[in-house]
Amino acid sequence: MNSLQQLDFRGVIALELRDGDPPKQAALRADVAGELATQLGRDLAKLVPAAGDCDLALFAAHFDPAEVLRASWPVHRRITELLQRAPGRSISGQELRPRIVGFGADASGDVPQPLRCDAALAGGGLRVLPFVLCGDAAATAGAQLEDVLLDRGMAAADTALALQDGFDARIEHVRYLSLHDLTAMIAMQYANVGLEPLWTLLETALLEPDAEAWLDAGQEPLARYAAGEVRIALFDPCAWRARYAASEEDGARLERGFAMFQARQRQFAAVLDAHGVPVQFAHCADGNDAGCLR
Repeated sequence: MNSLQQLDFRGVIALELRDGDPPKQAALRADVAGELATQLGRDLAKLVPAAGDCDLALFAAHFDPAEVLRASWPVHRRITELLQRAPGRSISGQELRPRIVGFGADASGDVPQPLRCDAALAGGGLRVLPFVLCGDAAATAGAQLEDVLLDRGMAAADTALALQDGFDARIEHVRYLSLHDLTAMIAMQYANVGLEPLWTLLETALLEPDAEAWLDAGQEPLARYAAGEVRIALFDPCAWRARYAASEEDGARLERGFAMFQARQRQFAAVLDAHGVPVQFAHCADGNDAGCLR
């Protein structure tokens, strides 16, 4: 089952930063967070009226996309849990009004734990603020938002300005994306920087966590995803040569090739770790036997 299937709608506000300059503020004040959540709800309802009938909760703190794209979607699950603890819908006249909640820094300016980004992932030109829509209308609104956000999901000018001022950031664009949209965007970015082979494992970890996937292609590291973790084959120089460079005789080229291969393994492990996927290195004495990864 695709693990993105759920009763609520999960999305992000994506901030494309000018020149990659990081925001100076980690999170908005609680009052500003509430105002931003209201603006978000207004913008979504203009695109899809059914969104206006949903409860909405927003983390008014920015994260690296890898922190959001993790198995079981822990950041969005935490937002939903906090929304469920919030007071019930208020009554306006004879109608129940949906809840709109923005979670931000506390009164002293401290950022509570659920809103703290990973300091090791603080750089990058794209930061995201996660939000959820819940309630009886969420399935309908979510299906419609999936169809329109990628093409029409630019934030309104006052919303973008509020984000720029609140985070003290230089922002190029502000747009709304579903988790599907964000996943596709990051997959494309990884392909552009040569990480496309790794995506098969990462996509399986995110969308089909109970499945199995292998990376066994060309000169790439040998790796297997299963049971929630990735096992990467660790070769000694002789085993590596037998698998990847059996016909090479030049010692200097062999040494450089093995060093580059090890660097590639470390790169893959670092990306998987950023997405919360545990990595185990398994020693493989035979370069032509993948059984060590089972």
